[in-house]
Amino acid sequence: MMSTDKQIKPKLFGLTVSPPTQRRWMKFRQNRRAFYSLWVFLILFVLSLFSELVANERPLLIKSDDGFFFPIMKSYSEESFGGDFPTEADYKDPYVQELIEERNGWFIWPPIRYNYTTISNDMEGEAPAAPSRHHWLGTDDQARDVLARILYGFRISVLFALILTVLSSVVGIVSGAMQGYFGGLLDMIAQRVIEIWTSMPQIYLLIILSSVIVPGFWTLLLLLFFFSWVALVSVVRAECLRVRNMDYVKAAKALGLSNLAIIRRHVLPNALVAAITFLPFIMASSVTALTALDFLGFGLPPSAPSLGELLQQGNNNRHALWLGLSGFVIIGLLLSLLVFIGEGVRDAFDPRKAAVE
Repeated sequence: MMSTDKQIKPKLFGLTVSPPTQRRWMKFRQNRRAFYSLWVFLILFVLSLFSELVANERPLLIKSDDGFFFPIMKSYSEESFGGDFPTEADYKDPYVQELIEERNGWFIWPPIRYNYTTISNDMEGEAPAAPSRHHWLGTDDQARDVLARILYGFRISVLFALILTVLSSVVGIVSGAMQGYFGGLLDMIAQRVIEIWTSMPQIYLLIILSSVIVPGFWTLLLLLFFFSWVALVSVVRAECLRVRNMDYVKAAKALGLSNLAIIRRHVLPNALVAAITFLPFIMASSVTALTALDFLGFGLPPSAPSLGELLQQGNNNRHALWLGLSGFVIIGLLLSLLVFIGEGVRDAFDPRKAAVE
């Protein structure tokens, strides 16, 4: 019997991928700056996703004669530990700690014993307090731990940018594909509308709308989405204008394939290659827009952990150098990582680059 060898398909992280995708990944890995930036970004992002386990004013675990308690997941009254009050226990109160220790109890605390709203009472001097063993990056002018607010603020900034990038990309890609594929009157009208829309002073409109509407995560996301969806339209439109005249698209039309099927199977895959290279840069611009609105006071509520609000505090308290430096370093690091990743993705998808051996 003759044995036939099966074609071995390349895999990436255990997933079967096409050879072009494998080559692009190898190109991206060869760009060490982009590759290491991706890992640093992922580590910081995953760490921020579990901020409650890293920075919290509640213990992760309490063990006493009465069993195990998980304050980070559930609220317990002081009566649960033998106290007198039915209100939630203050685990930093020496009295509550003594009650638990009398029951042979012990605590497991997170590395940072403050969350982004905790008002610290163990500062050395007045707020804003300089970095110390209790507050590694000091406190802000409201006696809140800076490192905890940076950790939570990093999560909000990245999630905000991710959601805004996804929504903007979907609408921008669909709009650009429709314009580029059909062309004609539809393309002309849509282009005029986009030109008028992009000529508006976006930052002033955002400030006006933010002053009228109560600022919040979703309202800011919606306001920024109104202006960010046009970022990919021109790129996708240009690719679709080029691809629609290709022979395989004309053959698909001759075979009676519907316009929607042609766009989905033959036009969009080529346009997405160009669109993907812009995604990290769109994320960076989204982070910058949110930070700018927060810095100007038209962004998230003052109680929310915000990197822009930290810069604002650094500007208002210039004698507290740790505030401005902390905000500048974390925002500069985040934007640099996104730009480096974007450059690596752009080079990996560039057909002019030499193929990886």
